[in-house]
Amino acid sequence: MKPAQITKPIIAPASWDEIAHGENYRLALEKSLFPWWCKLFGFHMLKIGGLSAGLDTSECAISHQVNVGVQGENMHVIADQFALPFANKSTDAALLAHTLTYCADPHRLLREIDRVLIDDGWLIITTFNPVSLLGLGKLCPVIRRRQPYCSRMYTQMRLMDWLSVLNYEVIDHSRLQVLPWTRQGGKLLSAHIPAIGCLSVIVARKRTFPLSLTPSKQKSRKAALRRPVGAASRSAGSAISPVGSRYPQMPDEWPPL
Repeated sequence: MKPAQITKPIIAPASWDEIAHGENYRLALEKSLFPWWCKLFGFHMLKIGGLSAGLDTSECAISHQVNVGVQGENMHVIADQFALPFANKSTDAALLAHTLTYCADPHRLLREIDRVLIDDGWLIITTFNPVSLLGLGKLCPVIRRRQPYCSRMYTQMRLMDWLSVLNYEVIDHSRLQVLPWTRQGGKLLSAHIPAIGCLSVIVARKRTFPLSLTPSKQKSRKAALRRPVGAASRSAGSAISPVGSRYPQMPDEWPPL
């Protein structure tokens, strides 16, 4: 497995038009994300990168949407994606449409997004799937330097592993657009073998509580529930025994036979 961080800078495309079949990718992503926009709520949403800004999110319930990037005419804020000019926990949702695909340090970018996202905030990530026709194209020396074959591709399992480290709950994940050169993306193939779709979509939420208990915490919680109540009762000629105990306390001396 290749390391996530690299030293060579990556030039991200400013729009979907700079990617081969980019219009098909854009339409497929907009169709896939459309049911989720009405479920997002809050005051502010960040769209990181030019490809995120190129997606239509007008149906989103969050009205204040800010395009953030290092350059571009449609950007509202020009800033470094590793040092966003926003306060901690000030954003309700973030859209990373292929932002990790053209990022030299995706771990650092995810930590920065986690910093500005509120508790229970939404994070939407889209990338290219390496287990697809695009992944096969990276093996061909003739086209591997062209877009989008020159981009970085991560499997969904690897992305979800990164999110679990930051304590994010994956709400939904899918793959689509098996055939990139068609507008429908190979509708029949996408229905039967979506695992080889060229596009990968992950919808996650930031959680503040641990998603799974450690074995030590589980044992301590079970032990606490088994402790008897501290109340006691006394009857004539009998020893004190805790209320709710299973067996009565034995006397110190037995009566003679």
